[in-house]
Amino acid sequence: MKKVSALLILFSVLLSNSALLWAQTEPEDIKLNTDKFQEFFYESLKQKGIENYDKAILALEKCLAIEPENATVHFELGKNYLASKDYKNAYISFEKATKIDPTNKWFWIGLYDVDYATKDFNRGIITIQKLIEFDPRFKEDLASLYMSTSQFDKALELINELNATFGKSERRESYKTQILSQGKYQNVEIANLLEQIKNNPKEESNYISLIYWYSKNNETDKMLETVRKLETAIPTSEWAQLSLFKSHLENNDGEKAVKAMNIALASSKIDSKIKHRILNEFLIFTNKNPQFTADLEKAVSYFDNDPEVNVAKEIGKFYHNKKQWDRAIGYYDKAISKSTETDIETNLLLFQAYAETQQFELLSKRAINMVDLFPTQPQFYYYSGLAYNQLKQFKKAKDILEMGLDYLVDDKTLEINFNIQLGEAFNGLGDVKKKEFYFSKANQLLKK
Repeated sequence: MKKVSALLILFSVLLSNSALLWAQTEPEDIKLNTDKFQEFFYESLKQKGIENYDKAILALEKCLAIEPENATVHFELGKNYLASKDYKNAYISFEKATKIDPTNKWFWIGLYDVDYATKDFNRGIITIQKLIEFDPRFKEDLASLYMSTSQFDKALELINELNATFGKSERRESYKTQILSQGKYQNVEIANLLEQIKNNPKEESNYISLIYWYSKNNETDKMLETVRKLETAIPTSEWAQLSLFKSHLENNDGEKAVKAMNIALASSKIDSKIKHRILNEFLIFTNKNPQFTADLEKAVSYFDNDPEVNVAKEIGKFYHNKKQWDRAIGYYDKAISKSTETDIETNLLLFQAYAETQQFELLSKRAINMVDLFPTQPQFYYYSGLAYNQLKQFKKAKDILEMGLDYLVDDKTLEINFNIQLGEAFNGLGDVKKKEFYFSKANQLLKK
């Protein structure tokens, strides 16, 4: 054993002095070593090809015995260890290759493959930063690594850089959405979008994103200012119609306002909140300019499938508050027909409008239907009794009102109205005593 060690020491000394080694080595020995190296190396490739990784590793170790500083051999060893899931030795081998030849991109990719396989993303960041020196496209991987390690500040900065350099990608936009769901990063994104608009004023998507964030933060003035900038930079943009619409309304040019409004409402790019604002402004305009009522009705149809707001109902309430009962009724009917569920509030508003316009026959039919659907809602009994009284069907009025009283709880105004209608019903039936009883009761409640 000691003899062998002495020989190894002597061999090492010889290796350290290459001039002496070459001077003392015969050409035949050099050729022999080269032949053996090639034989072992090709054997390793063959064994790796048939997935005999252990035998491939043994062959490569024989190669290293001949050329211990051969970077390619260390790289091949790393690939075989990686395929064998021996990640520790794979990393050691790839790392050795990079130290011998740090200019070979594939050696660094081997290191990154180990980082990825072991999910050592922090170490992967270090490796990928080296690979970026070879190819800037590896920044895509760096963005993913920042996301995996929750380094969202760095990820957002890099994503914005990549978007500006290479254009947007679906994956990066998905990352960005995830980051921006955390409110603290939204100001960073707004600042980035302002810079992007300054550098590239013809890119519509940046304006749209900025409008979205201002809308989300309820910064209406900034949102409209951005729309105006968009109109100036890209007049053909659908978003530019918002500014044009507002301008036409201010100039009292209804026809041009309608044209701009219809383009904006039909756009799939424009946020629903903004569309609701457009409609609300046109509603106010139409109230002063009723010749555009048909255009308003068409505009409402754009919202038929809106899952959040029943627009027809809201417009009905607008006219309701202005006591324009016929218009209110039209929109309430539209709201009810478009709704998949029966809405109590809309029906009660409709019934009040029927009463105000003295459509008692229609009110009696619809109110009794609602009693059947909602037998514990006293308001529907009241409107049914009111309609029957006006139609002089006093017995029906009395019966339905008495039934409704059983469901009346803590509603003073409705209780007063019930007593008044019961007084009317008994008056129609000729029962003076009960008429006075219910009218008196209503007066007592009014004095409280």
